[in-house]
Amino acid sequence: MDHFARLGLPAALDIETAALDRAYFALQRQWHPDRFVGKHPEERARASVEAAALNDAYRTLKDPLSRAVYLAGLKGVELPGDGKTIDDPDLLMEAMEAREELHEASSGEAVEALAAKARDEVNKAMAALGSLFLANDRPAIRKTLLRLRYLDKFAEEARARRMNIERSRA
Repeated sequence: MDHFARLGLPAALDIETAALDRAYFALQRQWHPDRFVGKHPEERARASVEAAALNDAYRTLKDPLSRAVYLAGLKGVELPGDGKTIDDPDLLMEAMEAREELHEASSGEAVEALAAKARDEVNKAMAALGSLFLANDRPAIRKTLLRLRYLDKFAEEARARRMNIERSRA
């Protein structure tokens, strides 16, 4: 059973956060292992498995990027796993140039400007994903998701760089 079905939600890129929360908490109350303490071992085991699957589904669908990657997988879009080489030379060049700029940034303000630019790119790419899914354009979905993964990682690197700059000036 896929995560959307497990939570009784339509398999879609855009889902209502409140509906996701309601579905999760209702099912979590139903399957929480504490409710099965005095039950037969098989029932306790099933409750534990169901609760773990619900937690995984909720964690995946709550985050927009994770949800998009998951939905892409359901649609047959294959993405390289973490640590695998990306086969898009344009994205590799963009990533190298952005990381070089980040490394050369000498102030928190400069880092924040780069992070803001990346956030803007994330917003644009996420907005474009909806129409790509509707068109079932698997190559474009793949390319966009790979870029979003890079931008997400860049945001983490920018936070770390900003903290390092702030520590070095303190």
